[in-house]
Amino acid sequence: MFQNKTMSTMFILLGFGGVYKMQTLLFFTFLAIYIVTISGNILIVMLVVFDKHLHTPMYFFLGNLSFLEACCSSNIFPRMLSALLTGDRTISFSGCFTQWYLFGSLEATECCLLCVMSYDRYLAICKPLHYKTTMKAWTCVQLAAVSWINGFTVLLILLSLMLQLTFCGSSEMDHYFCDYFPLLKLSCSDTILVEIMSTVVAAIFTFPPFLLTLASYVYIIAAIMKIPSTTGRKKAFSTCSSHLVVVSLFYGSLMIVYMLPKAEIKKELQKISSLLYTALSPLANPFIYSLRNKEVKQALRNNIGRLLPYKAS
Repeated sequence: MFQNKTMSTMFILLGFGGVYKMQTLLFFTFLAIYIVTISGNILIVMLVVFDKHLHTPMYFFLGNLSFLEACCSSNIFPRMLSALLTGDRTISFSGCFTQWYLFGSLEATECCLLCVMSYDRYLAICKPLHYKTTMKAWTCVQLAAVSWINGFTVLLILLSLMLQLTFCGSSEMDHYFCDYFPLLKLSCSDTILVEIMSTVVAAIFTFPPFLLTLASYVYIIAAIMKIPSTTGRKKAFSTCSSHLVVVSLFYGSLMIVYMLPKAEIKKELQKISSLLYTALSPLANPFIYSLRNKEVKQALRNNIGRLLPYKAS
């Protein structure tokens, strides 16, 4: 699939070379983040699969989201950790494009999953009488499948165009993974078509999920505000507060990164700011759902009890 049609056979990821003296500290910091991220997200996936109390649409989608976050971290962190440990910053042409494709696909899929999850909360709060008849098991499977298929299919369009570019200049990429803009800067071809298509793809496949997510929460908040009792409002809001925090973190971090004036800030700051969506969001999600969700905490306690049957009296 990845036929090398360029003059470059590999790229050099400079990573955090500007802070060379902190390479060891960065390695152990990112290693700890990766371990916690994988452990937390896989734990949620296991709880959703094995605890019957979590066999509901909301937790089915949460399981999908947690699995996605684990995949996203595993796509970036191992290669970055290897570079920090060994000093080998090279990555093959096919490896670089594979990493970029997987990262972009997973981010696009996350946009869709967050949209589906917000729709699920909209039905639960605004249309409670129609919730069970609408969010059936097969419907949930279809919505999740469409989210995954959409994310990975959309990026194939850009991948096919990116593979036609020629990389005949510098092979040094001033980033810690193969991201879209740093990769595009290395091309000595005319990239206008790729840039136009990326804008079109974003406008058609990722911006609408964002708008639908936003619209869902406008209706949800409006419905909650109409509840007469304070206790009722708190109970209704508690069912969607965790997801609202995750949505805010995901889209907020993306907006901060891509709205920063690139020409006015240092490259190191750009790389650090990109950690908001590559590291912070996957790391924070398990804590947000476990610390703010009584059902997840109860499921965790129940399953820990099963693993430790002989407790001290």
